[in-house]
Amino acid sequence: MAAPDSSPALEVIQQPQAASAALHRTRRQLLAALNEPDSAAGLARRLGVPRQRLNYHLRELERWGLVECVEERRKGNCTERVLRTTARSFVISPEALGSLGPPTDGAHDRFSASYVVAVAARAIQEVSTLEARARGANKRLSTLTLDSEIRFANAESRAAFAEELSEQMTRLIAKYHDDSGPGGRRFRFVAVVHPATDQEKRAEP
Repeated sequence: MAAPDSSPALEVIQQPQAASAALHRTRRQLLAALNEPDSAAGLARRLGVPRQRLNYHLRELERWGLVECVEERRKGNCTERVLRTTARSFVISPEALGSLGPPTDGAHDRFSASYVVAVAARAIQEVSTLEARARGANKRLSTLTLDSEIRFANAESRAAFAEELSEQMTRLIAKYHDDSGPGGRRFRFVAVVHPATDQEKRAEP
């Protein structure tokens, strides 16, 4: 009987080889199918692909830690391995791109869309690294996420919101920042505002 699913909801892929394995068309299909445990024979029946072909791709996915064996079953003289993804979903970290990943050092235009993407990429990289360390130490990573939507009446109200938000952030950071507190720890704080996308407003700039 397969072990209970204790895999994380999200896993960040950091190695380029693992990213390459996950992006391969057949392997993407296998990862989607293996959210529920299955064997190579079962996958071959479900996907209509020869088992011998799937075995190679499954070995590569297992090699890079994207799937794992959760059960072994005896079938005659053979042992059938049951596999499952190591997470329910995956995100590829910019770290997998090496020097091609987006930089965030130096001066940047805070109204630039490319800077928003670079900051988001940095967050993925840093949080995934810290979360892996915390998991290895059997600790919980301290984080806070605020996510909401706002509809501005016009460009003027949007600009006023940006100015007030900046002022409040500056005030709060000045109030709580302490370089001398014993046992203190630095946290990165990021606020991002960008247009929302939905089925009705996809053409909106």
